Amino acid sequence: MTNTIIHRQLLTEARRVKQTSTLFGIHFPMQLEPTAYAMAGRLSPDYSGGDWAFCALENGGFYIAPRSNASFKVYADNGFSGALSGDALGITACLYAYSQLSFGDGEFADMCAQQYHWLRDYMLVHAEARAIVAAID
Repeated sequence: MTNTIIHRQLLTEARRVKQTSTLFGIHFPMQLEPTAYAMAGRLSPDYSGGDWAFCALENGGFYIAPRSNASFKVYADNGFSGALSGDALGITACLYAYSQLSFGDGEFADMCAQQYHWLRDYMLVHAEARAIVAAID
């Protein structure tokens, strides 16, 4: 487990397209984004869509999360049951999405595998790390 603090930067509307295009190309709107949204819906009956924040991490990582101050009930297939903030739900959904998409072939799958590890490093020092780890392991 790392103790290094990894800072995040909330991306402006203007930077969202450039950042996602640079990292993922056409795979972001066609695969990653819909997979993350679907994962959030699968994990939480409280999630019903809405605006999402796009976050760049200083270690190269990236994630999206619902912009919400609400707490989301989360039920994972591994038996986890608990509540997560919108930020933690987004991290969890992205970790699931990155993992799933990393099993393909090619550069996009490799990028998803790398993004999983960068996001996991960030998550390990997140305020809700214990709950997120419980939801993904």
